[in-house]
Amino acid sequence: MLTITDLKVGTKIEYKNEPWEILEAQHFKLGRGGALLRCKIKNLITENVQDQTFREGDKFEKPELSQTKTQFMYKDKENYYFMDSKTFEQFSLTKRQIGQASQYLVENTKVNILNYKGKPINVELPIKINLKVIKAPPGVRGDTAQAGTKEVELETGLKVQVPLFIKEGEVIKVDTRDGSYVERVS
Repeated sequence: MLTITDLKVGTKIEYKNEPWEILEAQHFKLGRGGALLRCKIKNLITENVQDQTFREGDKFEKPELSQTKTQFMYKDKENYYFMDSKTFEQFSLTKRQIGQASQYLVENTKVNILNYKGKPINVELPIKINLKVIKAPPGVRGDTAQAGTKEVELETGLKVQVPLFIKEGEVIKVDTRDGSYVERVS
């Protein structure tokens, strides 16, 4: 059982019969009243984010979460298909469940799937992922008005600001937390 003093950024709780993750947390102590926790929480199933205030007596269960190592296989109009790396069992997640992670998924990418009570609910991407540049305008020498960067399009459709020397066909490493360029791979 968790109390509000146990809740910190990154803590996962069971709230309204669903798994939630604490994104931001501020503890307050009122004069004669009890302690409060104002936080921003994200539903791990629906990806909805909301502001919530919890009081001193509130108690929370830890959600029944597990991870499965999988490989992304392919997608169609509505679903993304994965294969469990141990059992070779195949399953799918909807576009809505995948959310922003779809911008980083390429066939054969290894990802962790977050399971809630044994049912797959979400994708946990690696922090850095390699993607191929498919469209890159030529870098004009002396064009440093924007700190020497240009926008390129990657194989997933994601657009990223990169240095001027990046060319079409090269593979770059991208940070999946904020979609920023990290380095050139090849």
